[in-house]
Amino acid sequence: MPKAPPLRLGVNVDHVATLRNARGGDRPDPVRAALLAIEAGADGITAHLREDRRHIRDEDMARLKAEISKPLNFEMAATADMLAIALRTKPHAVCLVPERREELTTEGGLDVVGQHNTLAPFIARLNDAGVRVSLFIAADPAQIDMAAKLRAPVIEIHTGAWCDAVVDGDKAKADAEWQRIVTGATLARSAGLEVHAGHGLDYVTAETIAALPEIVELNIGYYMMGEALFVGLAQTVRTMRAAMDRGRAKLEHIA
Repeated sequence: MPKAPPLRLGVNVDHVATLRNARGGDRPDPVRAALLAIEAGADGITAHLREDRRHIRDEDMARLKAEISKPLNFEMAATADMLAIALRTKPHAVCLVPERREELTTEGGLDVVGQHNTLAPFIARLNDAGVRVSLFIAADPAQIDMAAKLRAPVIEIHTGAWCDAVVDGDKAKADAEWQRIVTGATLARSAGLEVHAGHGLDYVTAETIAALPEIVELNIGYYMMGEALFVGLAQTVRTMRAAMDRGRAKLEHIA
């Protein structure tokens, strides 16, 4: 078996901004959190600028791009307003996600099959600007095939249903969702796509999914920020990195 590529950790700082916005001031600062996460071993920073600005703000994105030393992954909906901001900010990557104002968090993958006519010009504009495009989708063959046809170089597999089933102890559902992820990651890699994964991951599920050689990046936020309340953000990043490394090491034993 060929050696699997390194597994990157992207830390999502959205919920540092959620806590800040609860009081309407400037603290805690998500940019400070991003800098600390990078110092502790994060390979990149993810932030979602939502239409309603419920956590990350426009100025946060500008400061993240200016101040961090690692790649910035700009999560956004496919709207004209967000496209203009992304083209102005020029992050390393843009991850296109579905968005509804009434949702608490992103509830599912982007429907790239149903929205391909809308998404195609967005992806083309970002590609032309030198911004890597990632599509946040379910591990569904039709969605993966369309992502490849749309010339998006990256997909991020939505792992929420699997993670929820693991936490709930629903083994049958967890096993079914896991098999979808395994099959989807293999299909995406064979189609020439770079494969990332995220949503709902914790230490246990991150270690498990790290053993899939097709996946090269995990983006994790909410769980890590919750853990950081108890042990600090730097320790949380180091513990997550260790869990991912343990999972990746299993590939060497398989080989």
